[in-house]
Amino acid sequence: MTIQQTIENKIISSLQPAHLEVINESHMHNVPPGSESHFKVVVVCDQFEGVNRVKRHQTINGILTSELKNDIHALSLQTMTAAEWASKGGEIIASPQCLGGSKADQ
Repeated sequence: MTIQQTIENKIISSLQPAHLEVINESHMHNVPPGSESHFKVVVVCDQFEGVNRVKRHQTINGILTSELKNDIHALSLQTMTAAEWASKGGEIIASPQCLGGSKADQ
C-alpha cells in the first residue's frame, strides 16, 4: 500500500469525511521520481463544526502520527465543514512553488 493510500484509509476510517482529497505533491520538489513525501490533504467533515483550524489540523496530525514521523516531509492541510467547502465553491487552494529547488525546474 502506498503512503497516499494509507493517508486516505486512516482519515476515512477515523473521520468518515464528506469529501477527501490526498494529493501527492512530491513531484514539485527536489526528490527522487516516485517519491511520496509531500502531500496536500483536503478534508471536509462535519466533525469540524465549531472547531478552530489549529484543532482541526491537530486532529489530522494525530491520525497521521506514524506517517509524519517516518514518511511525510511536508503536509499541507485544508480542513473544512461542508458549509465552508460549499462557500468556497469546492475550490482547492493552489500550492506555492517550492523554494528549495524542484528537479522539474532545472
